Amino acid sequence: MNEYKVGILGFGTVGAGVADCLLNNVEVIAKRTGVKPVLAGIADLDIKTDRGVKVPKELLTTDASELIHRVDVVVELIGGTTVAKKFILQALNEGKCVVTANKALLAEHGEELFAAAEKNHADLYYEASVGGGIPIIKGLREGFAANRISRIYGILNGTCNYILTRMEREEIDFAPVLKDAQQLGYAEANPSLDIDGFDTAHKAAILAALAYGKWFGMDPIYVQGIREVSLADIKFAGELGYKIKLLAILKQDKAGKVEIRVHPTMIPKKTQLAMIDEVFNGVMVTGDYVGDTLFYGRGAGRSATASAVVSDVVDIGLNLATKSVRRIASFREGPQFTGVVKMDDVKSRYYLRIQVLDVPGVLAKATRILGENDISISSLVQREGQSRNNVSLLVITHQTLEKHIKAAISQINALPEVRDTVKLIRIEDI
Repeated sequence: MNEYKVGILGFGTVGAGVADCLLNNVEVIAKRTGVKPVLAGIADLDIKTDRGVKVPKELLTTDASELIHRVDVVVELIGGTTVAKKFILQALNEGKCVVTANKALLAEHGEELFAAAEKNHADLYYEASVGGGIPIIKGLREGFAANRISRIYGILNGTCNYILTRMEREEIDFAPVLKDAQQLGYAEANPSLDIDGFDTAHKAAILAALAYGKWFGMDPIYVQGIREVSLADIKFAGELGYKIKLLAILKQDKAGKVEIRVHPTMIPKKTQLAMIDEVFNGVMVTGDYVGDTLFYGRGAGRSATASAVVSDVVDIGLNLATKSVRRIASFREGPQFTGVVKMDDVKSRYYLRIQVLDVPGVLAKATRILGENDISISSLVQREGQSRNNVSLLVITHQTLEKHIKAAISQINALPEVRDTVKLIRIEDI
């Protein structure tokens, strides 16, 4: 039996889950795989608080550097982008293989970390960084190796998906649902990372790097969260045959140009992706040979994330046992990337909600502005507004450029009959 030593850095929720799995399921893992990951230590600044896991006291330490020296595989679960980066680089520079769930660190510093892994002939695995227990990283890196990936749609944040699901099902506004999510532990006290789209954007950056062979970082990613999604728009979307989801959207055209964006999106409600509700995650990947595929499961939580982390620990153990570290590189440069499409040059269909005074001629003014900006209307519906004198014009456009829709909205907002800022939601006909 090939035994190897594993050290965990960070004894929070996920760290406790990984420790629990390694302590309780080590024999199951050994029988199934032929390798035995032995938990050799856990490093954390706080080693006194009870985490609900029975860990021998001799395994606990506050000295992370010393633990790195004496193990074969380092599992980084500290979080953040400073201390975690320091310890990962220390481990890689010592030739130790590393497993991390740190999406923010990878999104912002992935290029540097993977260069260090390659230089020191070490594995750096990160299945748990996107989608919790969903094996999307391995799928992209290995399962779809024969495919050119034309598009990825991802519901990657359980907090946002929970909020949008509750708003739709129970017809509740955003603020009270967010408060409920915080009380249930689905949202942080400061929920900005989730509801403003940055958590999803970190994950999108990682998926884009794998799919298109380049570390993009965060700068090229358009990010918009769900704060401005109203109950009215969720209801109108349903009437029009759509559901609103916070999507990570990645696309590459035949010329090699890539789109990476995160924003609320209307998708047809009969599609499988639209049916993924509550705190669950889903990722749709389209390859030129495999076609459309869908990954679904719990995107967060102690057990689901621990499962993904231990899966990486086992893969590295197999590499160590067969002396084939870097058998499958954690990341490889791709040959096809030719540039990132600027948001102004993205083509999409759009939903617009225009609240206007119910007076003659206003509809003609709005549609004229759309036409003057090369925007063709697919459908237009009028609904009663919140007061007697107001109506809502619901416009669905054909495909048009983002810069054209922005110009049109600016002009429509300037009309004296318009009672509120035009609401825009992009549409993807998956």
